[in-house]
Amino acid sequence: MQKDPKRLVIIGGGFGGVNLALQLKNNPDFQITLVDKNNYNFFPPLIYQVATGFLENSNISYPYRKLFRKYSNIHFRLGELLSVDPAAHSIQLNNGICTYDYLVFATGAETNYFGMENIRNHAIPMKNVSDALEMRNILLKRIELATISTDPLERKKLLNVVVAGGGPTGVEVSGMLADLRKHSLPKDYPELRGTGAGIYLVDGGEHLLAPMSAASQNDTFDALKKAGVIIKLKTQVKDFVNDEVILSTGEKIESKNLIWTAGVTAMVFGGIPASSYGRAKRMLADPFNKVIGMEDVYAIGDTSLQTHEKEYPNGHPQLAQVSIQQGKLLAANFKAMAEGKPLKPFQYKDLGTMAVIGRNRAVCDLPHHIHFKGFIAWFLWLFVHLVSLISYRNRIKTLYNWMVAYIYKDQSLRFIVRPRPDDENP
Repeated sequence: MQKDPKRLVIIGGGFGGVNLALQLKNNPDFQITLVDKNNYNFFPPLIYQVATGFLENSNISYPYRKLFRKYSNIHFRLGELLSVDPAAHSIQLNNGICTYDYLVFATGAETNYFGMENIRNHAIPMKNVSDALEMRNILLKRIELATISTDPLERKKLLNVVVAGGGPTGVEVSGMLADLRKHSLPKDYPELRGTGAGIYLVDGGEHLLAPMSAASQNDTFDALKKAGVIIKLKTQVKDFVNDEVILSTGEKIESKNLIWTAGVTAMVFGGIPASSYGRAKRMLADPFNKVIGMEDVYAIGDTSLQTHEKEYPNGHPQLAQVSIQQGKLLAANFKAMAEGKPLKPFQYKDLGTMAVIGRNRAVCDLPHHIHFKGFIAWFLWLFVHLVSLISYRNRIKTLYNWMVAYIYKDQSLRFIVRPRPDDENP
């Protein structure tokens, strides 16, 4: 007799959630529902290029319903998770209740402001597509205001940009802004030449790109400094008050623009016991991604904290490759469970790390201590990110925009688009 398929509910449609669902496509043993608060998947590593006007948001986004339309056992539900009822095997969404046999958290992470409310209220986050579009609007509107300001101090505040966080996102944003100021803004805003506005990159560590090799750290520092970025290491942003970014050294930078890339934290949900959470609010998971202390509940990606691998005693890095590999392995283990076969523990395979700094400038660390910089690393970065996009449509549009930007050292996507306030929307 044909057994009933297991109801698998996946919360979050990022790298981990989508790969898990697609690995089980058309599998008769599973009826899959993917829940996300957006109706589209997006590619986080390229968020900053949307924010700086080098890509359209549609280049890095793709609707879930179109992605899954060919697979009879995968369904999408627009909703936001509020709580879990483990005893009833159900979840409460903002628009209803959904039951499950297996529940997988692939919820990623959100911006961590470390309890600093002024920064939470006034800094510019950059975690999702909405943040990227808002950042583009804010920066462009402030540049426009600077063109008509007659107060040198006010103009400087409008144009100075402080980027908090020296990880890949902070480095890439700083490099992109430096390229914009060198190649594009002088053409569009000739009245702003010679204003002396700066791009500041602030990080509390001793080096930029802390997880990468010393060669990558040094190459990145030199490249950004050459591009005109003012780098402040061993320094933290402590507050953001009255258009002043206050640093741990006591220095104050006059600026209205604080871009926050300094940290992330996982999310906490009702119904999950406190004992199932570890550092940075990540869910403690066993080697098979099952949440410790829970039945039929799993966690993958940024929200999962596994400590069984001796190379990663504090958990795996919150990188796309970890999410992808965990999603694929969990799918294989679900298949094994359905067939009564033994499960395989997760073992992370490090495929390398890279960061782009600007035009023809990037760094790349591959396994076995292989390091690239400059044009070769930049080309590798372009190739890897292009093939990682979810559809051919995204790849073609992104490649076209990159080619235009490379040839003309410019891009014509700097639009100020003002959405209606929420209270005006139906």
